[in-house]
Amino acid sequence: MSNCRTCNNPIEAFMTLGHMPFANGFLSPEQYDQEYFFDLDPAFCSKCGTFQIVEQPNPEKMFHENYVFFTRTSKHMVEHYGRYANWVQETWLDDEDASFVVEIGSNDGALLENFATQGIKHLGVEPSGNVADVARSHGVSTLTSFFGEDSAKEVLREHGPADAIMAANVMCHIPDLHGVAKGVCTLLKKKGVLIFEDPYLGEMVERTSYDQIYSDHVYIFSAGAVRSIFEPHGLELIDVLPQITHGGSMRYVFARKGERSVSSNVGKLLSHEDELGLSNPATFDRFKSNCETSREQLVSLLQRFKQEGKRVIGYGASAKSTTVLNYCQIGPDLIEFISDTTPIKQGKYSPGMHIPVRPYSEFKENYPDVALMFTWNHSVEILENEAEFIQSGGQWIVYVPKVRIF
Repeated sequence: MSNCRTCNNPIEAFMTLGHMPFANGFLSPEQYDQEYFFDLDPAFCSKCGTFQIVEQPNPEKMFHENYVFFTRTSKHMVEHYGRYANWVQETWLDDEDASFVVEIGSNDGALLENFATQGIKHLGVEPSGNVADVARSHGVSTLTSFFGEDSAKEVLREHGPADAIMAANVMCHIPDLHGVAKGVCTLLKKKGVLIFEDPYLGEMVERTSYDQIYSDHVYIFSAGAVRSIFEPHGLELIDVLPQITHGGSMRYVFARKGERSVSSNVGKLLSHEDELGLSNPATFDRFKSNCETSREQLVSLLQRFKQEGKRVIGYGASAKSTTVLNYCQIGPDLIEFISDTTPIKQGKYSPGMHIPVRPYSEFKENYPDVALMFTWNHSVEILENEAEFIQSGGQWIVYVPKVRIF
């Protein structure tokens, strides 16, 4: 038995995804005997409604100078962040010349660059030094640090209060959300807004997208959960906006209580969450059963292709792939290699199951019979780019919302 990170209520895992390595812990063979593992066990807090993993590795072990995720590798995500930035400017910045925006976990600066190019005062707070350096090379002002009350005080002293504090697929990575809330309250102007978007619990449950659960994702949020986490700090949930990114996300907007009007979207989504049963333990029992069915079907399909003598490769060495491969115990006997465009991952091996990661050029030069799409959340972009693979007779396997071939 453990305690909820956000309300300290006792929680207990409703399932296990097994002994799991770091999601982005791609490694070389000489590092195998030092590989870190933990038990990936999700739990649901009946008191505050927060879905979380029971154990999470130390964030400093995951977000560091060798971090391997770069936002700019996805054209569609860069475009999404352009739209995100425009929406923030048009909706929440009354005087752009005097505005100051801050991003928590700003990665390689793909979001903040949109403000930088327009001369809007900005700052990214990013703990991983290598991606922070890439952001700076694009003209994005960046502080290499974790965001919390202390760093917020530092930013306030140097830059003044913020009109908007933003995050994108970051808040779900941070164990100490109360520390984040204190930092936000320290730094935010009276009429300022906190805006963040993360994978949405309702979509994960409905799609059985269990690969959203991994070492970096300590939480998968619902609107009810984020409201219960941030409102005790005087931050009121004033709007919610569904997003298609990351396989189904939600954008949340908070303001100091009473300073901004509350959209009707909030009440509608909270009612919908009740209909989905996101506060009902039986919902997560069904989710567990659906995950087990998906695992059986995927492994059976890969074994069939192996018996037929077909070449199968993985497409995209994503964090999501680590959960799928280790939960399903899929190794190099079933997948020849994983194709990826990120140089820092190439020549290494997948966490836990140790499947080779090879350059994208090897996929293009010698098409396999079948490609397992680990980056299904970018399927539109992938299918646009890979029309030739399909025309050559290649087949795709996807496993969300169900295992299928196309």
